Parts: sequence; structure tokens; C-alpha cells
Amino acid sequence: MTLEEKIQNLQRVSMKEARSEGNALIKGHADFLSHRLSEHQQKMKMQAENRIGNEKARIRLRQNRDISEYQIRLRRELNEYQEELKKKLFGRVRELLKIYMKTGEYLDLLSRQVREAMLYADGEETVIYINASDRELKEAIEERTGALLTVSSEDFTGGIRAVIRTKNILIDRSFSRALEKEYADFLFRGGEKNV
Repeated sequence: MTLEEKIQNLQRVSMKEARSEGNALIKGHADFLSHRLSEHQQKMKMQAENRIGNEKARIRLRQNRDISEYQIRLRRELNEYQEELKKKLFGRVRELLKIYMKTGEYLDLLSRQVREAMLYADGEETVIYINASDRELKEAIEERTGALLTVSSEDFTGGIRAVIRTKNILIDRSFSRALEKEYADFLFRGGEKNV
């Protein structure tokens, strides 16, 4: 083989080895870069998932806060509306009581309350009060019950009050007390069972 052929052969073998080493270096570098890219993508994906998770949690908290504030506002509005309805309802009850107090049934009720107070007093000295608005019924009740009645200077809407001083007892069968108690205890209950 001639020198020229040897040089060409050496050149061909050297180039082949250089290409092989270059290709190996390029492949190694490409694998390294591919691995780094994969790691970077996983890291970015995890960061994105964390950001999304954090944002979802923040949105959920904000939604819960907004819902809670809305519920509080609704409850407040409902309570105000119920209070308004309650006042109207008890206003209507007072109107109906005024109508009732003009009937014979009311006279019967007062007479029965006076007799019950006297029975409870069991002969003890008792002061029985009727409301000033019932002044015209005083004689009729006294005739029916045999009790001596006192017209109260304090307005208690209707009904009677009796004081048994020896027993330190107040019998309060007044409409104002009954209305106060009912007003305090009154609740609007929802649902089909309470309609």
C-alpha cells in the first residue's frame, strides 16, 4: 500500500473514530439535556400543580367567607322581617283583644278569673284589680262573684291581677303580661309540619 493510500486509510479511520467519538459526545450531551429537560418539566409541572392547588384553596376560602357573609346577611334580613311580621301579628292580636273585650265572653272570663283568684286565696285577704278600661264591668263582675274589685291605676290591657299580701303572692292574669310572654316566646317555625 502506498503512502498516499496509507494516509487516506489513516484519515478514514481517524475520521471514523472522530465521528464515532463526536456522535457519542453529542448523544451523551443530548441525553444529559433530555434528562435535564425532563427534570425541569417535572419541576415546572409540580410548581404549576402547587400554584393551582394553592389558588383553589384560596378560592375555596374566599367562597366560604363570601357564603358565610351572605348567610349572616340573609339571617339578619330574615330576623328583621320576622320581627316586623311579629309586630304586625301582635298588633292584630291587640286589635282582636279590643274587640273581644266588648263581648259577653270577656265578662265571663273576668268573672271566672276573679273566682279562681278567690279560690286560690282560700279566704285570705285579697286585693283584686281590674283594668281601668273595664271600669264599666266592675259592678257586673262584683255581682257575679261577690268580690270587691279595685280599678287599677296601671294599664295592663285586660284580665285581672290579684295580690294576696299575707302569702306575698301576685296572681297576674293580665293580657299585657300574657302578650309580653307570648311575644318573647314567639318563633316563626318553617317547614311543612309547622304550617
